[in-house]
Amino acid sequence: MLDRLIHKFINYLQIEKNYSDHTVTNYKIDLKEFSGSIKDKPIEQVTHVDVRLFLARLKEKNFSKRSVARKMACLRSFFKFLYREGYIKTNPAASLSTPKIDKKLPLFMNASDVVKLLESPDASDDMGLRDRAILETLYSTGIRVSELVGLNKEDIDFISGVLKVRGKGKKERLTPIGDKALRAIKAYFEKIGVTEINERKPVFLNKSRRRVSDRAVRRIVHKYIHKTSLNESISPHTLRHSFATHMLDRGADLRSVQELLGHANLSTTQIYTHVTTERLRSIYDKVHPRA
Repeated sequence: MLDRLIHKFINYLQIEKNYSDHTVTNYKIDLKEFSGSIKDKPIEQVTHVDVRLFLARLKEKNFSKRSVARKMACLRSFFKFLYREGYIKTNPAASLSTPKIDKKLPLFMNASDVVKLLESPDASDDMGLRDRAILETLYSTGIRVSELVGLNKEDIDFISGVLKVRGKGKKERLTPIGDKALRAIKAYFEKIGVTEINERKPVFLNKSRRRVSDRAVRRIVHKYIHKTSLNESISPHTLRHSFATHMLDRGADLRSVQELLGHANLSTTQIYTHVTTERLRSIYDKVHPRA
């Protein structure tokens, strides 16, 4: 019974809510964990006590606040769906309150380290040219890895310098892409023999000439981080953080950066103002004679 209801809920997230594959996968994992927690108990008999016991066990296992918050959000959505559809008469997750999560300031790279990373791939072969184009595109546009791997050739407007990006919830947006990134993509296309640009085929390919995966892109980035002896904590998302921070540093307004990043809420983008403020404070403390 519970498996069937979970399946209905997942279909609802995918078809009606347009949730990303990443979120859907995480929700499946969360609900499987919860199902194991209540064992064979009928769903209509589940109470707020069962939900709280599940969350308490997560804390005992030292799950991070962020992970617990996501699982709570999943349970709230799941039981809200069941209640609305008439599968349960009371919602056992209605009184859940999300734990306060300490916001970490995002890690970003300085401009010279970005250049070092972007220029590290060997441009003498097709894989090196692909890797350079991937790195250039991530930093030039600030798009997510999932958005990068989803790019098709028809999504690139080489004349206008614009990408069509499919973001979270499959929402589409247009974002500018710089000349250096476009040149890197063109060089890669020339190397692998791409002649027709306006076609629904992936931009970035693996060695088997199939669409490159999220995991492969992460491996590519880590490969060049290691090669250039940069901070091992740097990830593909660090290029997105660096893009946003550098844009704000150079005078871009917060609303524009929000649109470029594809954030639904301005509050998500505001974390980057904390980054720039923290750095300005650090510089001030070092150089001002009366700091």
